[in-house]
Amino acid sequence: MGGGRKRRRDGSDAPSIHPRNRYAAAPPDFAALAELYPSFRPFVSVSDRGRASVDFTDFSATRELTRVLLLHDHGVNWWIPDGQLCPTVPNRSNYIHWIEDLLSSNLIPPISSSSGKVRGFDIGTGANCIYPLLGASLLGWSFVGSDVTDVALEWAKKNVESNPHLAELIEIRNANAAPFPSESEAIVRENILEPVEDAAMQKPHVLVDVVKESESFDFCMCNPPFFESIEEAGLNPKTSCGGTAEEMVCHGGELAFVTRIIEDSVSLKNSFRWFTSMVGRKANLKLLMTKAREAGASVVKTTEFVQGQTARWGLAWSFIAPINKVFRSSSPAKNHHSFMLQVTLSDEQTEAAILHGDDYAGSLEDSSAKLGSVVKGISFRITVFEQIPGTLLIKGSLLNKALSGTFSSLFFQLEDTLRMECVSKAR
Repeated sequence: MGGGRKRRRDGSDAPSIHPRNRYAAAPPDFAALAELYPSFRPFVSVSDRGRASVDFTDFSATRELTRVLLLHDHGVNWWIPDGQLCPTVPNRSNYIHWIEDLLSSNLIPPISSSSGKVRGFDIGTGANCIYPLLGASLLGWSFVGSDVTDVALEWAKKNVESNPHLAELIEIRNANAAPFPSESEAIVRENILEPVEDAAMQKPHVLVDVVKESESFDFCMCNPPFFESIEEAGLNPKTSCGGTAEEMVCHGGELAFVTRIIEDSVSLKNSFRWFTSMVGRKANLKLLMTKAREAGASVVKTTEFVQGQTARWGLAWSFIAPINKVFRSSSPAKNHHSFMLQVTLSDEQTEAAILHGDDYAGSLEDSSAKLGSVVKGISFRITVFEQIPGTLLIKGSLLNKALSGTFSSLFFQLEDTLRMECVSKAR
């Protein structure tokens, strides 16, 4: 299985479709679907070599493909009006399965009020209501899907009602029904994120006041408005997935929107096991990871989704203390567990790491002082300590700035080496 995995230039594995995704083994067969569904047939072209394809710059073709895949592979009846955001089924399934991985991990315990049945909250579910429909049909999860526009709420409800076998699992909720904060409260909140002159602009509700006081959820998820303007949203000429301004654009773009989710998560830290969101820019992902940690999150996780020719990332954070402690100590007097990491590479290993990003051998040593490691052409220092029980903080500093790309590749590879060393120490 490992031999066919694509690799980046730095040697790391390129992201691939989630292994439990229905389309992991083979992509949708357009020709076979066209034979089974006459309405899809006009959108399928067959080359001289017999290869069937779909024009993804055609909104009608994209919408019909989504409709057919949901019906054929998931037993879901679905439709959206012209102009609404049209999701692609394989990519949205990746997000669902990643959340499934988070929930099944032993990193944090279930919320105390959990009934054993998974319950999710979809922020901005849209007219397509894709995440609740996929989560309910694939895994039997229940959902609350929120939105603010009349069209989105109307069609999300229609899509739920068109599937009686799923209707009891999905509630569509109007986020505008929640009371807006008073003017003075809005100004205080605006001063945190925005200039004073923007204080009069009321922000839409995300989680606070939309989630009811007695409710608890295993997770929330969000496909946020990625862009700051509708012109920016239309820059990709290779796809046509539609999308209204409300679905794709907000003041400050995805950074401001996901920051609002992080802010709300502080108030609802005991109501959710995991908070998650999709992110469209890697630079924003790093900033949002920092914001989540600064907000007090005990765990922050990320992933990269396969989105055809478009890169997307997943961000998850939680305020629940981890239950798996990485270190165990035989000495009750020790309250903190830390050590320094010294990496030793031969000249041949250094060359291989620079050229191919290959794995390397290293040694871990306990020490009370920082250790530096200097090898041919590379000099860097790694500090590792347990920030809170079950959470490691790793800091690295590069002394030779000309090799920053190689250092980044090596630094990310340390995770596996460190995990193996910690497991052996725990034993």
